[in-house]
Amino acid sequence: MTAEYRVSMANPKLKSPPQGTNVITRRKPAAVVKTGYSQAEREEIFRRFSVQRPEPRGELEHTNPFTLVVAVALSAQATDAGVNRATRALFTVADTPQKMLDLGEDKVRDYIKTIGLYRNKAKNVIALSQMLVDEFAGKVPETREELVRLPGVGRKTANVVLSMAFGQATMAVDTHIFRIANRIRLAPGKTPDEVEARLMKVVPKHYLYHAHHWLILHGRYTCKARRPECERCVIADICKSPEKSSDVPAPLVELPPQVIGEAVE
Repeated sequence: MTAEYRVSMANPKLKSPPQGTNVITRRKPAAVVKTGYSQAEREEIFRRFSVQRPEPRGELEHTNPFTLVVAVALSAQATDAGVNRATRALFTVADTPQKMLDLGEDKVRDYIKTIGLYRNKAKNVIALSQMLVDEFAGKVPETREELVRLPGVGRKTANVVLSMAFGQATMAVDTHIFRIANRIRLAPGKTPDEVEARLMKVVPKHYLYHAHHWLILHGRYTCKARRPECERCVIADICKSPEKSSDVPAPLVELPPQVIGEAVE
């Protein structure tokens, strides 16, 4: 009968166990993803979202990847509706990096002066346009690493662009998603990056492409910041939020098509 053998950290000179012994290795336990829902419950949550909104879309008006980058960058600390009102005229005259440079910072500022932090945002729009012309031949890059180099473009903006412009499955954690992930205990986290990492693990893979839009729209129109409208929620029976006021889910029906440009404030 062979003896058990354990490698002792107290004996660094011992390189290998004697012949004829069994080595007991201790495997690290698999990382547990923090979520309040079983796999079956998560599957059902996103199945219902997919029935409610089969083809969810972002609500920022844009005409190409460049105008999308600009619109998302401008949306920081501003509403989509407010950004849309400011960019309609801007994008009519400047829908490429070179046209934006030709317009100049002062005129860009005039177009977006109704948006919060418009002076600094105008500088960033010109700076990112210059970088696109100088380093990317006027085209928006298709990797997160390159996108976040652009002035005024953070990880959230990059993820939105990768998803909406280039069809990549990403999770852009804005204020709505951060609130929802924590409120309903789907993927609680202290920072947007932490929530993003957890959502990428807990959302069923076949629903991941549309997931960030479903969660944003759910937070914007149903699970609102001030008072969640649980009576209108299709996942009320599954939801584990301590704030919820109803256990009866709303009828699961497809909603009318979104009208881009009419997002709520």
